[in-house]
Amino acid sequence: MHVGLLYSRIRRDEKLLLSELRDRDHEVTKIDVRKERFNIGEAPDAFEDVDIAVDRCLATSRSKYVTRFLDAYGVPVINAADTAELCADKVKNSLVLEAAGVPTPNTDVAFTTDSALESIEEFGYPCVLKPVIGSWGRLMAKVDSRSAAEAILEHKATLGHYEHKVFYIQEFVEKPGRDIRVVATDGEPVAAMTRSSDHWLTNAAKGGEVNEFEVTDEVAELVERASDAVGGGLLGVDLMETGDSYTVHEVNHTVEFKALDSCVDFDVPAAIVDWLEEKAAQEAPA
Repeated sequence: MHVGLLYSRIRRDEKLLLSELRDRDHEVTKIDVRKERFNIGEAPDAFEDVDIAVDRCLATSRSKYVTRFLDAYGVPVINAADTAELCADKVKNSLVLEAAGVPTPNTDVAFTTDSALESIEEFGYPCVLKPVIGSWGRLMAKVDSRSAAEAILEHKATLGHYEHKVFYIQEFVEKPGRDIRVVATDGEPVAAMTRSSDHWLTNAAKGGEVNEFEVTDEVAELVERASDAVGGGLLGVDLMETGDSYTVHEVNHTVEFKALDSCVDFDVPAAIVDWLEEKAAQEAPA
């Protein structure tokens, strides 16, 4: 199997994948997307003879466009462009989860500060404001009062990029100091962990403590349905506990798994490569 690994920076996650691929004697071409030029009709030479590409781009913009180009070139890519498009944008993510009947936090989208404030007041305090594009818990705000809401909305409205003027407002879910990350391949859970913190943001990137989580039948079903909603692939499905049930708040398409691999008694990179081998075999010409 010849794998093209798309990247802009090699992190611990990519090193784990590269090590597993090379241990199995697979050919790997590391493709730094910052150095490539993508023509609308002809693939860059770096993709010659690549059986399957794996998108590990850090930047959402690069991920969305590079996967779209590979789809156009007929190069199989993990994850597919449509999946990247749905997962990269929180609005689209929420819409497809809701349409699929997957429990997900109640969300409003507004386009002016006045209408956004109306949504916030209707949700009540606290509620959450999130950027439509973003990861690692960055630029998220827990809004505890009207004065805080007015200040945050004014700040967002003055930022230059149009995405900051799309106000994504979500109910605040009272979780038990943790959330759950499940890494899955085409809806099948590989492994899972909890991310715990005294702060309301529990992301591992924010310093949350990680521990292995045993996937229940209910969680496995929600992961499968959430994965199907965005088109499947190698995904990170994030859930929160809501009393005796769960809500899915996000599906991630360039999922990080180094923290998961460090806290579970299971070889996460090996499971991912097992799946990649299956996908490459399915895509191979008959």
